[in-house]
Amino acid sequence: MFGHSVFNQQKIFAAGVALAAGVSAAVLAMNPLVAFAADHPNLVINAADVDAMQGAVEKPGRFREAFLATQSAVNRALEAPLAVPVPADAGGGYTHEQHKKNYQLMYNAGVLYQITEDPKYAERVRDMLLAYAELYPNLPLHPKRRAGATNPGKLFWQSLNEAVWLVYTIQAYDLIRSSLSDAEAKKIEQGALRPVARFLSVDSPKTFNKVHNHGTWLTAGVGMAGYVLDEQEWVEQALLDLEKSGKGGFLRQLSTLFSPDGYYNEGPYYQRYALMPFVTFAKAIENNEPERRIFEYRDGIVLKAIDTTIQLSYNNLFFPINDAIKSKGIDTSELVLGVTIAFGESGNPQLLDIAARQDQILLSGDGLKVAQALDAGEQQPYEFKSFAFRDGKNGDEGALVVLRQQADGDQALVFKPAAQGMGHGHFDKLTWQFYDRGAEIVTDYGAARFLNVEAKNGGRYLKENETWAKQTVAHNTVVIGETSHFDNNLKVANQNHPDLLFFQADDQVKISSAEIDSAYPGVRLKRTLALVNDPQSGSAFAIDLFNVESKKQSQFDLPLHYNGQLVDTNFKLQGYTDSLKALGADNGYQHLWLKARGKPESGLAQITWLNDNGRFYTLSSLVDGETELLFTELGANDPDFNLRSERSFIARRDNTRSHTFLSVLEPHGEYNPSREYTVRAESRVKALAHLRSGALELIVISTQEGTTQLLAYNRDSDIAPDIKNTFEFRGSEYRFTGRARLFQIKN
Repeated sequence: MFGHSVFNQQKIFAAGVALAAGVSAAVLAMNPLVAFAADHPNLVINAADVDAMQGAVEKPGRFREAFLATQSAVNRALEAPLAVPVPADAGGGYTHEQHKKNYQLMYNAGVLYQITEDPKYAERVRDMLLAYAELYPNLPLHPKRRAGATNPGKLFWQSLNEAVWLVYTIQAYDLIRSSLSDAEAKKIEQGALRPVARFLSVDSPKTFNKVHNHGTWLTAGVGMAGYVLDEQEWVEQALLDLEKSGKGGFLRQLSTLFSPDGYYNEGPYYQRYALMPFVTFAKAIENNEPERRIFEYRDGIVLKAIDTTIQLSYNNLFFPINDAIKSKGIDTSELVLGVTIAFGESGNPQLLDIAARQDQILLSGDGLKVAQALDAGEQQPYEFKSFAFRDGKNGDEGALVVLRQQADGDQALVFKPAAQGMGHGHFDKLTWQFYDRGAEIVTDYGAARFLNVEAKNGGRYLKENETWAKQTVAHNTVVIGETSHFDNNLKVANQNHPDLLFFQADDQVKISSAEIDSAYPGVRLKRTLALVNDPQSGSAFAIDLFNVESKKQSQFDLPLHYNGQLVDTNFKLQGYTDSLKALGADNGYQHLWLKARGKPESGLAQITWLNDNGRFYTLSSLVDGETELLFTELGANDPDFNLRSERSFIARRDNTRSHTFLSVLEPHGEYNPSREYTVRAESRVKALAHLRSGALELIVISTQEGTTQLLAYNRDSDIAPDIKNTFEFRGSEYRFTGRARLFQIKN
């Protein structure tokens, strides 16, 4: 069907340096690699990949199907006239989206040219690049750039998008370079590729050298351009920073932005976004300079990061902590590429399970490996684990903890004693979320942003991202005196982090504890969360113990944001039906309508809501008669309707120096409106108690059936795995080994 091309893949090096983990930047700077003449293609796709793909598209299977689908889409796009407009719009506007479409089309057309050798694909890429070569040299900074921004672009409103353009476009150029005359290549390189690379590097030193996802995209684009354009100096600068000092650059980003567990400091949403330049440039380095052993760098951090990104998801969507768009999930193009390259490097059959869920085969050598392995039925179920993903470059800046159970559904509890996460972080130390049967139950707002919707602030972050989404009251953690953690000071927040006290997971109990004493002056916050498999009901429930100690009398608020319809409370509510007022004046409180309030008597306070997944959820809390419950709805002081209408309730304890919040979240029952039945709409929890016995904390849950579930755990941060714990309860002695144990006691 298609002819097979023969490519010369031999590269002649005058000198080489192996970049294994531990080789210092200074050593590399003293021993630069001598530039070599590049063959094409030589980035993510090489000659051997092309030969294999040309044969594969002639055979039935997933790869041929992906090829035909891509070819059909590109052929339709080629029918439209070429459009390279003068930049005018911010994110989501016509010119912004057209330049995105252009680089995606150029890349896909370049791949099709390599597979089919049909000149029409190379000609469209050539013509588009020549148009950019005419346009780019005379472009000023983008008209919709943010005032005072240090990272403006020319084609796009920020240089980040310009770098994404280069990452795709340099690959497209690499794929069609052999079809160009020397004169065409010279014009494209001098008019577009080299000026863009220069603008993103020497003309943007702060962003290029920055240890941040923006810096990752810039260094990846410029480094890949260095390989294609025979500019080894660019490669070295991309790896080590413009001065080749090692204080910035791609290697420093790998060493600093990820923890030893592969957790990215800004959270899953930006980990997903940053993956593309990390894995793309890593693959280009591996294809051009395998002696650098980039996939072995820092104990295989690139592949770890891909796996961790998958782990930080539930029901195919990423946990929406920090600045996150909640609809982003594992089928995003960045993770599709990451899984594809990771499988190509590791051959891990569990990755095929994720690839099958993504249902997107890439036209590359690694994509062919994935397609052939899926066709052969080699995939194995991917194992989602309970894990404490350490934060910070050395793994000593807290953690993001994920607790999972498979009891009567699929539960996940996300506990966030993690570091701030730089500018995209939220002021939400020790917050949590809960998921059950595919749904988010205890929620996090994520980011206040309509991505690429130009009518909403040009698709950029809304002002409500600062006034609401980042504020502490927008999360499920304690607020002192209606002020946010670190008083909303990002610099202070980035310098402090919680301490993870312990984490343990076995078949019955998953538990973790953390504390922080810097979120507020003179205040110590300590929280322990457990996900417990109840042997009696066969379901899981979450236990939350939150200790607050303050040197001054203060107001303690503990919000819980929930997804569903309020069904019942076991205490009286005073509703506000004639007029609504905002709960407060600042720090996020100004956006909450106060809908109702109640003050339960001492004992058990219960709130039940119904989720769209057809299940009931009851939060049972131990209260002292002085705790007030405030029921709120988001939307106050929002004249532009930028905020979603979401519900929460806030446990408020006023004028106190110390308080312990104890709650149990219980999934139960079923509501089926189609078949018109309701089962177990009432909670099984009858009473709660919190006791202490030496180093042991005892959480006692009495049920309506007349049994007692007792969680006992050792609160000491460091204990031996075989430690023997003993306590007395109701006149009997109980013993267990290790961190925690759940006892079922008949009354």
